[in-house]
Amino acid sequence: MQPATVGRLGLVVHPVRDTSAEADLVVAWAAEHGKEVVGLRTDVTRLPAGVLGVGEDEFASTVDAVVSLGGDGTMLGALRLVVARGVPVLGVHLGHLGFLVELEPRELPGALERIAAGDFTVEPHLCLRTELRTGDTLEQAVAFNDIALARTPGRGTVTAALSVAGQRIGYLRCDAIVLATPTGSTAYSYAAGGPVVSPGADTLLVTPVAPMSGIARPIVLGVEETVRIELLESSGPPVVEIDGIASGELLPGSVIEVRAERDAGHVIRFDAAGHGRRSRVKLSLLDLPLLPDEMLELVPKEMRPNESTRSR
Repeated sequence: MQPATVGRLGLVVHPVRDTSAEADLVVAWAAEHGKEVVGLRTDVTRLPAGVLGVGEDEFASTVDAVVSLGGDGTMLGALRLVVARGVPVLGVHLGHLGFLVELEPRELPGALERIAAGDFTVEPHLCLRTELRTGDTLEQAVAFNDIALARTPGRGTVTAALSVAGQRIGYLRCDAIVLATPTGSTAYSYAAGGPVVSPGADTLLVTPVAPMSGIARPIVLGVEETVRIELLESSGPPVVEIDGIASGELLPGSVIEVRAERDAGHVIRFDAAGHGRRSRVKLSLLDLPLLPDEMLELVPKEMRPNESTRSR
């Protein structure tokens, strides 16, 4: 991306966590460099003065780059906002684990300078485009991590027929069905026993959660293979989750079609190799039988973050 193209900067903030210090820094930097900063109108009460609140359509169609302040969930939301244009998104880590975000808050000033200079690489991410059909109703959704059909407690298991590339390959009866991208392979799918897939791989995962019968192992598919899931009449009404956000129930008989789309999301990277190493360490920590505070006790006191940092 050329420096001259960065005229309007989008700002996406965590829905709950305090991001005021980092947002103020972005706005101050933009003012010094003659850049305009816009945010979502729904976030306007949590954005600093100087940020113009706009609707989602204007945000998506006019920003040249996006700064996401939060964790992976905030970053995924930013990617979904600009999926139609593939705008580059920078993630600043104000969350917990942070597999997708790269930058620590202290690195933000230098990162903004590098964005303005075009001194960064773009890591492409595929997305899952989904059509949900219930009777005559059609809804569409986009996910960068995963799409899950999760059992509603007390209302029966998720029972569905699975077809791939137009061919029926079996059925699933389980607590949930997770369709994941390589990026999302370390999220819900991983927790359910699915494999870890390199972000550079062109694959789509189908992972049954707590299977009772039918297909009982994760399936790795090619990116060109469209997945069709038809809820059988014996199925309970599962909740649909898009990147972990619930978006309503599906009735038996509903059909879900999912296809992968390459290069749908563009993540800004300054040190891709270093980010990869940190992500592998974070992934290994998930398998330790310790709580975060218990792991902190293993770190020498002089190397521990102070209380104000830990509270974020």
